[in-house]
Amino acid sequence: MATSTSTTVSLSMPRIPRVRRTPAEIAAASPTVTERKVLLAAPRGYCAGVDRAVVAVEKALEHYGPPVYVRKQIVHNLHVVSELESRGAIFVEENEEVPEGALVVFSAHGVSPAVVQSAADRNLQTIDATCPLVTKVHREAVRFAKNDYEILLIGHEGHEEVEGTYGEAPEVTTIVNNPEEADTVQVKNPDKLIWLSQTTLSVDETMETVRRLRKRFPNLQDPPSDDICYATTNRQAAIKTIAPQSDLVIVVGSANSSNSVRLVEVALDHGAKASYRVDFANEVDEAWFEGVSTVGVTSGASVPEVLVREVVALLAEYGFTDVSEVTTAQEDIIFSLPKEIRGKLKEAGDEERALGGHARP
Repeated sequence: MATSTSTTVSLSMPRIPRVRRTPAEIAAASPTVTERKVLLAAPRGYCAGVDRAVVAVEKALEHYGPPVYVRKQIVHNLHVVSELESRGAIFVEENEEVPEGALVVFSAHGVSPAVVQSAADRNLQTIDATCPLVTKVHREAVRFAKNDYEILLIGHEGHEEVEGTYGEAPEVTTIVNNPEEADTVQVKNPDKLIWLSQTTLSVDETMETVRRLRKRFPNLQDPPSDDICYATTNRQAAIKTIAPQSDLVIVVGSANSSNSVRLVEVALDHGAKASYRVDFANEVDEAWFEGVSTVGVTSGASVPEVLVREVVALLAEYGFTDVSEVTTAQEDIIFSLPKEIRGKLKEAGDEERALGGHARP
């Protein structure tokens, strides 16, 4: 049997020193600004599905011991991946990079049946950390395909979640990337057609895509329940509230985090004069503060709160010390850990069974 060369995904936290302009220099460049405040969006940060996936890897390392292999990034956040790497997690792109018989965790974004089968072919032990809300969409795809529906999957081609959902029923699924593609997509039977979506999309853009699709295909059916997850919806609603009041919105999140990137777009679409995404506080450019009196701050659903606090601390250095949290929803969703981990925890007498996005510090 041919052996493959392992290529791990190594993502270290960038902590590059830089020479900043001083708070006095920024204040001098903004002589008309007399009040500086921060609007901190809530909800923000970790959702229940992300928390569940991260804890699944932490518990696997604790009870199985390192190394624990993880297919793709467990969640789309550089800090989280780097922290887990430091504890013994090894991130790989495909199952073929995992030694036969070893333990591999599937990421929160979900995998296709082909990936599950390739793991079985290599006799890998698996822990499925797919977010339950993504699993719901997978099950919808399977059910509607069995009932001879054609599926229009609204999402970004190449995103891991879309690849996983598409893989459930590739023969009858067409990916629609954006509203413009809704105007040209071709279907075989417009009278037996349903749309599903990636869970982390812009709510407004998705609805615009659906509107255009339904204009062409009046019998297009909706999924049984909204596919866009509660956390994505809540974070976008929060940023819509603070964006009109903000001269600048800073979104903490990684470039490959779909929901973080969408938050920047939503902020700009709803009144923010400027909006930028950063992974870490040291990526914030103090020049952004010139002429700014109000800064909105939020974070994507895979971002730990410590990274937001670092941004707020940096803002305080530049005079933005008046911090108000603007809450638009309360989140109390809790998901059980993957069944493979629950069994291991029971054996070890570890009573931690379920975790939610804001239930853990």
